[in-house]
Amino acid sequence: MACGGFACSKNCLCALNLLYTLVSLLLIGIAAWGIGFGLISSFRVVGVVIAVGVFLFFIALVGLIGAVKHHQVLLFFYMIILLLVFIVQFSVSCACLALNEEQQSELLEVGWSNTNSARTDIERNLNCCGFRVFYQNETCAADCLRTLHCRPCAPIMEEYSGMVLRFVGGIGLFFSFTEILGVWLTYRYRNQKDPRANPSA
Repeated sequence: MACGGFACSKNCLCALNLLYTLVSLLLIGIAAWGIGFGLISSFRVVGVVIAVGVFLFFIALVGLIGAVKHHQVLLFFYMIILLLVFIVQFSVSCACLALNEEQQSELLEVGWSNTNSARTDIERNLNCCGFRVFYQNETCAADCLRTLHCRPCAPIMEEYSGMVLRFVGGIGLFFSFTEILGVWLTYRYRNQKDPRANPSA
């Protein structure tokens, strides 16, 4: 059968959803690994990563069941949810790639001011204290505090923020195009007739 047929669309959709399942399990595993090794102590950050992983897992499961059973209702909801996820992810990825250094610095400062537990993780992992200036009466989780020769965290974070944003934006952009491919495949697959079905059905 040609690759434009029913079986090919079904197999491509199943393969795409298996990929999403693996990515979702990877997200959940990375969050658990971060907690296990003490790299992340912020339950809010871990909670968000695990929630995204579980959400992606359920979306992939709905798509997989809909593709295997050629279930019209499941495929319709899968297509709509995937389209909404594509719009959000594409917008966020473009924003990550478009941020200049000044905007990155402002974003880091806002994040630093609003998260205490993530601040502790950053200080411990980057071995720095304070954002731009460290005051002696502040608490700090870094090892450098013993020697009292700690660098502020802002320059270290700014050094890596551009690279991280480009990486995250690029990965997000890549996966957003797989999502629009999933929407197109689902739409096409829903409108194809199963050759093994009863012709009079």
